[in-house]
Amino acid sequence: MTPTPAHPGEKSSTINVPVALSDCGVTAASGTRWTILTLISVMYLITYMDRTNVSVAASAMAREFSLTKTAVGLIFSAFLWAYALGQIPAGWLADRIGPRKVLLFIVPFWSLMTAMTALATGAASLIGIRFIFGLGEAGAFPAATRAMQLWFPRTERGIAQGVTHSFSRFAIAVTPFVAVSIQLALGWRSVFYIFGAAGLLWSAAFYFLYRNLPEEHKRVNRAELAHIRGCDVHGAPVLPASQRIRSTAPWKMILHSRNMWYIAIGYSCFYYGTYFFITWFPTYLMDYRHLSLQAVGTFASLPLLAGVVGDIVGGWLTDTAYKRTGKLKFSRRIVAAPALLASGLFLIPAAVTIHPWTAVMCLTGSLFFLELVIGPAWAVPMDVGGEYSGTVTGVMNMAGSLAASASPIVFGFLAERGYWIAPFLVTAAVLLSGALVWTFLIDPETSVVESAALASGT
Repeated sequence: MTPTPAHPGEKSSTINVPVALSDCGVTAASGTRWTILTLISVMYLITYMDRTNVSVAASAMAREFSLTKTAVGLIFSAFLWAYALGQIPAGWLADRIGPRKVLLFIVPFWSLMTAMTALATGAASLIGIRFIFGLGEAGAFPAATRAMQLWFPRTERGIAQGVTHSFSRFAIAVTPFVAVSIQLALGWRSVFYIFGAAGLLWSAAFYFLYRNLPEEHKRVNRAELAHIRGCDVHGAPVLPASQRIRSTAPWKMILHSRNMWYIAIGYSCFYYGTYFFITWFPTYLMDYRHLSLQAVGTFASLPLLAGVVGDIVGGWLTDTAYKRTGKLKFSRRIVAAPALLASGLFLIPAAVTIHPWTAVMCLTGSLFFLELVIGPAWAVPMDVGGEYSGTVTGVMNMAGSLAASASPIVFGFLAERGYWIAPFLVTAAVLLSGALVWTFLIDPETSVVESAALASGT
């Protein structure tokens, strides 16, 4: 069997794993990587439950602390400022010491900060707590992306990213149900105590079940290892250079790569579009569409449930296109660019309709198409980053977080002045820009670290 072709940034192997020839191509693989994917997916669920519960509690906190809509927007954005600052260091650490150590530190830390939100006494303390909480969560997705790059072949990266992010959207969908129920029964502070406990339980499971490399996991058999790694000319699974831990990131090369910044801009447009649903959506339904808190628990979940489907469909589409054509540029672009365009178009009737149900349905369509972008968008850092995929993901997510942090401020500023339609038109223009960037500029076939890899002999 021939080896899996090396991709830029993922040079072929220097470490052979001695197994029988028959192991390559054998169908009875152990499937442990899917257990790992489930574990990571649950973490994505927890991250978004912890970061979105504040949007459900926002109205109660605003009443108790006499907060203006602009102040609430600042509280929402404080998380993203810190989240953006922590992206690159966290991604570098995941590349340097491995995802396991990074996640075993940051998940308990941010879980404790989630619980600390209940101790807030006003706007200043809420902003401070959300800022520190954002620093804690910053490492989650770069470390997880590095983990998936270590555990999944290139042909499964789109669906892997789609599945994990579908859990995050499912979290946003179910958080209104769960948080509203807790808030009505026990008060808004109990929401943060209960949600914070989930991350501590996950950390214990992760400690026992996860290892940085499939080679280190006792449940990975030789057939699965061959599937993940590909085979050399002798039929043995190989460990590409891109799977190594303790790499020193080529900062100059990454930060001077135009492709890196095109990827960052494209993701910024996507992330700006999503953040309304994470922050202002429940308040929009209550204050502008005049729905009750109980109704918000139902209506606010519909777009997010559509997003769950969109994540999986987008990941499946980009992987299927790649398997059939062998062209990464085509397979990533053909999903992302049209999806961003369609998402933006759906926002326009959502903004101008006078009927709440029509608005919710259009927003549901918008988020479905927007979430199709997740699979290709998060597969690209693995495509172009290789052993530095954690760092590359950190750069991309940092830029996206900074862009997203502007979204709740813009929305809050305009809404406070009675302009509830304008924020959606701004977002539609941002998504159209993202479609153009994906169509003409982003190139998943151009490594942002290839020259560094060649210079080091890998």
